[in-house]
Amino acid sequence: MRYFLLIILFLTCIRPAKAQNDFCSIRNTSFKTGESVTLKVFYALGKMFIGAGEATFNVGLERFANRDVYHIVADGKTYRAYDWVFKVRDRYETYLDTATLQPLKFIRNVNEGGYKIYNNVIFNQAGHQAISTTGTFTVPPCVQDVISSIYYARNIDFSKYKPEDKIPFAMFLDDQVYNIYVRYMGKEEIKTKFGTFRAIKFRPLLIKGSMFEGGEKMTVWVSDDANKVPLRIESPISVGSVVVDMINYSNLRYPFTSLIKQR
Repeated sequence: MRYFLLIILFLTCIRPAKAQNDFCSIRNTSFKTGESVTLKVFYALGKMFIGAGEATFNVGLERFANRDVYHIVADGKTYRAYDWVFKVRDRYETYLDTATLQPLKFIRNVNEGGYKIYNNVIFNQAGHQAISTTGTFTVPPCVQDVISSIYYARNIDFSKYKPEDKIPFAMFLDDQVYNIYVRYMGKEEIKTKFGTFRAIKFRPLLIKGSMFEGGEKMTVWVSDDANKVPLRIESPISVGSVVVDMINYSNLRYPFTSLIKQR
């Protein structure tokens, strides 16, 4: 059950395989200050779906390092009724340059069943360095963290890709750079706990670990509109499977035109 919030974070991140100057020059056209999105985590055992917890993403506007930044906070927690099984209280924060969508600071503060991690990372984008709580590390140009990757990904123009295309991405987490990819699967309608949507579908390559099997066994859907909000994530895990659904939102930048029918 470790890495509760990373179920959501790792799997909604995309970085396109484009020329470096295009990657570094992307601009925000998909979200705005004040946006809030909540996702609910369900564990599936056979035909039973057990609501285990929620993760909420909030976008604020602040000043950091003499720049305007989006201060984005992701809080993940299990429900109190589930705490006796495995209590989770996670918080992730990124300070994202509004002009470049590059992270300047990242904080990871998690407590999952008594397993605790705290890491504070300052990104020197010009010097290609990440200075974390434990040391200084070389990183790729315009590197992202797990939170900034989500919001960077929401500005990708998926019309430039065709089904089965691979889209590589990299991020800095736990003092390492991860190079993986997602496979774009096209578009389809998806029914979620919130309603029915037109959606963009993809599958990330997962690294085999204690919870997830390796390979392309997880599926992710995001809204097929200008907002590109994460709608659903499905994946088998070591015992049963997990489903993550968007259950609430507010202050989206654009009308939620991908929503066909709300439950």
